[in-house]
Amino acid sequence: MDRYIGLDAHLGSCTLAVMGPSGRKLREGRVDTDAKTLVDFICGIAGERHLCLEEGMLSEWLYEILEPHVAELVVVQPAASHGSKSDSLDAWSRAEELRVGATHRSVFKAPGRYRALREAVRIYDSVTQDQARIKQRLRALYSSRGLQGAGVEIFDPCRRRPWLAKLPPARRRRGKLLSDELDHLADVYEDAVRWLTEEAMRTPAVVLLSSAPGIGVVRGSQIVAQVVTPHRFRTKRQFWSYCGLGIVMRSSSDWKQSQGEWQRRSTRQTRGLNKQCNRSLKNAFKGAVQSIITMRDDPFGRAYHSLIAEGRKPNLVKLTIARRLAACVLAMWRNEEIYDPAKLTSQPAPG
Repeated sequence: MDRYIGLDAHLGSCTLAVMGPSGRKLREGRVDTDAKTLVDFICGIAGERHLCLEEGMLSEWLYEILEPHVAELVVVQPAASHGSKSDSLDAWSRAEELRVGATHRSVFKAPGRYRALREAVRIYDSVTQDQARIKQRLRALYSSRGLQGAGVEIFDPCRRRPWLAKLPPARRRRGKLLSDELDHLADVYEDAVRWLTEEAMRTPAVVLLSSAPGIGVVRGSQIVAQVVTPHRFRTKRQFWSYCGLGIVMRSSSDWKQSQGEWQRRSTRQTRGLNKQCNRSLKNAFKGAVQSIITMRDDPFGRAYHSLIAEGRKPNLVKLTIARRLAACVLAMWRNEEIYDPAKLTSQPAPG
């Protein structure tokens, strides 16, 4: 007999709700957030167990420890709820969604695959973001005192002293501490890059994808760490949406009746890119396009400049090139082939 289990997890406790195939509420319990306790509770439920939990800080760990003990485990990003909310209500909602097949958005999990590479990418992204944040604070500090022309000199330990001397004493000390923090992060950044490069060279998929124009080792590692396997996506359009390159069109009152037949109105539609996406992948492909612009000897670079010469808007041309590149990367990964410019056609990718 099937049993549908909803799990609402927090750092201190977990609430579990067990539901039968008819929707009858069978059991509810609260346990410590401990691996052995959770496994014992799950294994104590008779029948074929189906488990649903929310995406969050603990979801990857919970997936690792509970997946071997259930027939099905689904991690979801639930829709926004209004009204009453509690751990118990959330757990019962996850169980009911799984029972009727109404899970809002499932989240892909692959614990154990590319674990070291994924951790290396995470620390690289974190350190890169921290460096950018401190640089912005330093720029804001100098700008707040009307100091114009402060460029990369304020980030260079050998050239920042004259700029620090222009600040008032209290702000000068603050600038010194921010500069010291940036210098320490530079050493951490080098270690992060070294680890990322070592793991990338051990991963054949990264070596393969890094041959694509504008991708390289870092972006190739980010793509592999986020996607894990290209077979998650049945079509390139699904991959575009995951990367934030999918086009969303909205309209209303689309049809009108003319001479007894329905005809589509020629109404203007609001268009844009999908907002529900993987930001890391979106940034990777956007950065790759910026590199491709300078590659006039590559088919992607020639296509970019050809479209610009036709008078198309630069932002739309960059989107077109990013979508073509994403489709190319997906095909390379699926077929396990390195980048071959000869296989690219001169015609733009559809969509």
